[in-house]
Amino acid sequence: MRDETVKVTGAWLENHAPGDRRFIKIGDVALESGEILSDVTIAYQSWGVLNDKKDNAILVNHAMTGWSDVPGWWPSMVGPGMPFDTDKYFVLCPNVIGGCQGSTGPSSIAPDGKRYGSRFPSLTIRDMVDAEIEFSDALGIQKYVLAVGPSLGGMRSLEWAVQLPHRVGAICTIGSSAVATGDQIGTWSIELRAIRTDRNFNNGDYYDQERGPVEGMGIARRIAHLTYRTEAEMDIRFGRELQGDDTGRYAVESYLDHQADKLSRRFDANTYIALTEAMISHDIGRERGGVAAALNSIAIPVVAVSIDTDRLFPQRLQAEIAEFAPQAAPLVTISSPFGHDGFLVEVESVGNVIRQALKLAE
Repeated sequence: MRDETVKVTGAWLENHAPGDRRFIKIGDVALESGEILSDVTIAYQSWGVLNDKKDNAILVNHAMTGWSDVPGWWPSMVGPGMPFDTDKYFVLCPNVIGGCQGSTGPSSIAPDGKRYGSRFPSLTIRDMVDAEIEFSDALGIQKYVLAVGPSLGGMRSLEWAVQLPHRVGAICTIGSSAVATGDQIGTWSIELRAIRTDRNFNNGDYYDQERGPVEGMGIARRIAHLTYRTEAEMDIRFGRELQGDDTGRYAVESYLDHQADKLSRRFDANTYIALTEAMISHDIGRERGGVAAALNSIAIPVVAVSIDTDRLFPQRLQAEIAEFAPQAAPLVTISSPFGHDGFLVEVESVGNVIRQALKLAE
């Protein structure tokens, strides 16, 4: 049973049961900002068996509100005979730094014995990958067969390809991009403002309060969820129908309320900010001569996957990756009525792409 901290944050806290998560210390991580994130813990889960040569590992990079339990958010993908075939591969998924499901993040205890809160440093995608490198080293894994991820996870997979081609056989980036667009930054900045202007946000130091910025994060989630789905789906599924209860809400409002409530029970508002800001700063070409030059430097196979109805990460962003990465396979487009969330729903199509990517990697 969850304790009263659920009123304040949906983060995993030290007095909660860890489930199947395992934890590993990776030491201090030097961040791009110049700050040091001390004594970092990475929470992770794994499936399958790491072979004696330690060369059968797959790295799964979760999306922004994902976590280490891949079957929990990506069903029918991990297991014997499945796309991530555990009879053959050792599948790993670490929770990102800045996260709230066991890895060091804003809700974690800082060296002074208090939760980081507003003192948690700014992160970039490259910082997250640096922590993943230290995590891999700690497990003795020098090279992954494949690094794969959707959305934020795709950004990290792409960074692995640019920065560490000798440590990964191939990558697969799904519904993601080489750089954050102005449209994305505009949307995400409004989501962050919703959280920060919540009366209970207290500049991020809300962990000792009776209630955290649940309303603000709920608004952020409602905005985000509209970008994850499609206009057509919202209209066909809900239209102008009323919910039919005593609230007077339209059905679509009830749906968005439900999504906001679900996230507030398992996610921390400060993590929402930290990870969103990392996505906003994402630019694979920063200090590398620009996006085209960075992509052109990739020396391993790349599989870029788009979803034809994705309005958050439109197809042109994956087409750019497929165009400029020298060993990129032709752009793969998955047809789905579910928009950005298609990567979660169209598991058969996505699974086929994963299998193709693994063939390129081997």
